Amino acid sequence: MTQRPNFLILMVDQLTGTFWEDGPAEFLHVPNLRALHERSVNFANTYSPSPLCTPARGSFMTGLLPSATTVYDNAAEFPSNLPTFAHYLRSAGYYTALSGKMHFVGADQLHGFEDRLTTDIYPADFGWTPDWRVPFERVDWWYHNLSSVTEAGVALTSNQLEYDDEVIYHAKRCLLNIARGRDDRPFCLTASFTHPHDPYTARPEYWELYEGVDIPDPATGPLDEAQRDPHSQRIHEAVDASRFVVTPEHVRNARRAYCANISYLDEKVGELLGTLDSCGYADNTVVVFVSDHGDMLGERGLWYKMNFFEGASRIPLSIAAPGLFTARQVTMPASAMDVLPTLLELAGVPDDKLAMRLDGQSLVDAAKGHEQADRLVATEYMAEGSVSPMIMLRQGAWKFVHCPADPDQLYDIEKDPGELVNLAMDDAHSDVVTHFHDTLEARWNLPALDEDIRENQQRRIVCYDALRRGRYTPWDHQPYQNAAERFMRNHLDLNDVEAGSRVTVKPVTPPMNHGSN
Repeated sequence: MTQRPNFLILMVDQLTGTFWEDGPAEFLHVPNLRALHERSVNFANTYSPSPLCTPARGSFMTGLLPSATTVYDNAAEFPSNLPTFAHYLRSAGYYTALSGKMHFVGADQLHGFEDRLTTDIYPADFGWTPDWRVPFERVDWWYHNLSSVTEAGVALTSNQLEYDDEVIYHAKRCLLNIARGRDDRPFCLTASFTHPHDPYTARPEYWELYEGVDIPDPATGPLDEAQRDPHSQRIHEAVDASRFVVTPEHVRNARRAYCANISYLDEKVGELLGTLDSCGYADNTVVVFVSDHGDMLGERGLWYKMNFFEGASRIPLSIAAPGLFTARQVTMPASAMDVLPTLLELAGVPDDKLAMRLDGQSLVDAAKGHEQADRLVATEYMAEGSVSPMIMLRQGAWKFVHCPADPDQLYDIEKDPGELVNLAMDDAHSDVVTHFHDTLEARWNLPALDEDIRENQQRRIVCYDALRRGRYTPWDHQPYQNAAERFMRNHLDLNDVEAGSRVTVKPVTPPMNHGSN
C-alpha cells in the first residue's frame, strides 16, 4: 500500500470461533471465506468483549469494555459522547458508512457513520431491558426460547435472510458509488450481517450443500441440573429449556442450518469482495472479518450465547492487509475491542487523538509476528440470565470466570478445551486463582458496578413505560432516499447522468474465489 488504506469490515453475528480454530472448519462449504483466511493474519484465540449482541458491538465500536461504555445489555443506551472508530476515522478524513446491523439503542443511530444505508434488524428502544429485581421472571415476547432449535430446517426466506439480502445490496451499491469518483477520501465501509444468528432457518440451496456432510455433533452433550454450574442453570431457565424436548435430530438440523447459513454468508462475502476487486480497490483495502460473539450450538445442552464457554465467547478475527501483513496464525489472546486501535494505527491516527484510555490494544505488532505471549484479555456479561456482574479473564492457557453470586471457575484451555474440569478449588492452582483475584480487585469495583447496572435498568424501565403511553416516537433508523435525485430527472442532463453513473471495470486481482460454487 502506498497511501492510507481503505477499510472493509465484514461483521457477522453469532459465528463461533470453535468452527474457525485454524480458519474455517473442513466441513464448512465456504470457498470465499477460506480464500480470505489464506491471505489473512488470523487471531485464533479471539474473544467477544461480551457474549451478547449489543454490549459486544458497543465494545467493538469503542475499544472499551461494557463496564466503561455502560452498554450492559441488549436494551442499554449507547452514549453519543463515546467516540467510535467511525468518529476517529471520519475526523482523520475518511468516509464512513454502515450497511447492516449494529443494534444501537438510543436516539443516536449513527455513532460516527456519515451514512447508514439500512435500518437495523432489532429495536432501538429500551423494551428489552432485563430486571435483576426479578431475575427468573421470563419476558416471553422477547426472551430467547428453544423454538429456534426444535423448528430448525429449510425455508425459502425469513426475516433474517431478507435483512441480509438488503445488507449486501446496499454494501455493493456503496462501493460502486465510491468508485464513481465523486469523493476522493479513503473509505471505511462496515457490512454487518445478522447470520448465522438463529433462527436456524436456511434456504434450500445452502441446506443441500450439507447433504451427506459429516457435521460433528456437540462434543459434550446435555448435562443434568447437578452437573451444571449456577450460571448454566440460570441460562437453561432463561431460554425456557425445560418446556422443550430437544431430540438428536433437532440438534443435527439446527447445526446443519447454522452451517448452511455460514455458506449463505460466504456467497455474500464473495459478492462484496468481487465488487471491491472490480472497482480496483483490493490492493489498497484492509479487510477485517469478525463476529460479535459465538453460539454454543448444543454443547453442554446450551444454545445461543450469554455465557463464557468457548462456543459462545470465542470468535473469529482475521485481518487481510495487502503489502502490510503476511498471512499467519496468531495464538495470543485477542479481543474484538482490539479492532479500533488496530484500524487507527493502520490509518496513521496518532495516540494523542484518543479521547480516553482504551481497553483494547492494536494488533499491528502481533500481526507482524511480535506476539505478547502473556497478554490478558477480559470479557464481561451483565444481562439476562445473570444476577450480578460476571467477568472472564483469559491469559496464557488459563480461563478464569468470576461472579460474586457464584463459585469461581478456572480452566486450562490447552489441556481441557471442553472446559470440563474446574480447577478453581484445587490447591495446586491456588496461586493462579490468587493472581486473577488480584487482577480483578485492581481493575473492577464489582459492588459499585452491580449498583450502577441495577439503577440503569430501573431508569430505563420507567422511561420505556412512559414512552409507550400515548403517541410512540420510535428511535429506529430510517434510511433516507431522495427520489428527486435518483436516476434521471428533468433538472439533470441525461448525458451527465449516464456518464457520471458508469463505473469502469478494473482488472480483477487473481486469485480470488467468488460465488457459491
